[in-house]
Amino acid sequence: MALSLPSRAALSRTLFLLMALPIVGQGQALTPPNSEGNAENNMNSCFVHRVTSLPGSHQFASDFIEAIASDPNPDADPDLIWSLTADLSNKLPPQDRAMYISKSTNGGATWTQVARVDSRYFDARIGEGLRNGFIISPDATYFVITTQRGAFQVFPQLNPSEALVKPIIGPRVPDTPPRTPITKKVGDPLRANVVEITPDGQHLIIGYGYFDLEPQLLRYHKENDGSWIEDGPIPHLPTEMDLLSLQFDDPKKLTPGFLYLGTGDQVYLLNLRSMKWSRIEGVGPDSAIHGMSVVGGLHLAACWGVYNPSGPGTVRRVTNARFLLHRTTDETGSNVRAYSIDVDPSKPNREVVTSLTGVYTSQDSGETWTRLNDLPEEEFRSAHFNSDGTILISGIAGTFLVNPFVESCTPQLKSRER
Repeated sequence: MALSLPSRAALSRTLFLLMALPIVGQGQALTPPNSEGNAENNMNSCFVHRVTSLPGSHQFASDFIEAIASDPNPDADPDLIWSLTADLSNKLPPQDRAMYISKSTNGGATWTQVARVDSRYFDARIGEGLRNGFIISPDATYFVITTQRGAFQVFPQLNPSEALVKPIIGPRVPDTPPRTPITKKVGDPLRANVVEITPDGQHLIIGYGYFDLEPQLLRYHKENDGSWIEDGPIPHLPTEMDLLSLQFDDPKKLTPGFLYLGTGDQVYLLNLRSMKWSRIEGVGPDSAIHGMSVVGGLHLAACWGVYNPSGPGTVRRVTNARFLLHRTTDETGSNVRAYSIDVDPSKPNREVVTSLTGVYTSQDSGETWTRLNDLPEEEFRSAHFNSDGTILISGIAGTFLVNPFVESCTPQLKSRER
């Protein structure tokens, strides 16, 4: 589907507030392209900085970071992050389409290509570039990505285009035809989706499933040669819906005790010792759980709402806060279609949500939300808090580094002329 994007000239102009409402935007300055240094050198100012150094053709959606990941090693540098992008524009010949893994040492202001994954390992025709899983091994010796063609280990080489890609053995399309016709044939690898690795790098969990084919969570252990060996499926999976999000209860704990699973309708908790499932209380029906954060408790980004922790094993939907849905209108509501949620580890009262209608931040644990009005009028999918309070945000319109919590970002009232 082709979408019209704002021109660079339009993006470089400062966007002004149209009405005097406390929830309305922040008067941030959008720094011009190719000015990566501006974001790093002006931390006391309110800025929206466009990131332009991601690899690829820079055609439609190629600057969209679909997954951001950090080293699971508890002692790793928090501002050292990696991204997965998909350069799948129909303006590129099929053989030139690729997925890229990139590294940033400054919280996403600039990026260096680490590995290129060519079109043998994904299928751009059936939904790549939106729900690919992506994790990093401890100390970043290799990466794991999931695609429509399964799960893969990616080992970077001196030449990023010569990255070594090894398949991780997973389930295949059975000879029993599904209820809904699919584009795959019997024996093809099932689509892999969610993925998690323990911080000690010894155990891996990968989710599989394709439309109405039965979803599966498979366990793996690492052999001495570095390969992953399947231990079998996690039993009694409590859903028949797509698997959308996955996270350990404590990402820095070497031996996690629990695993959260977000599906097409609910959230479940797996006790990794008893291997028994329970359901998280407080999640509404038909709430596709696109993203989650466990900083300060379980936070959820769902299809029609945002959930914050309310107690052990329970969450509550944000219903009192009013999300401004479009910057040029006063239309507000609590049923924002959220794709990701992140919480600042150093200040857990700060949250950021990406959604179909834009990006929202809160600095009172989700009671009130402010829309980042100086971003393009587009949907955004991923977000990541840096240690200095800046936030890396990405979506269809591109990737941006923003600094929304400084004093100069507080809403400014503008008087109306009579």
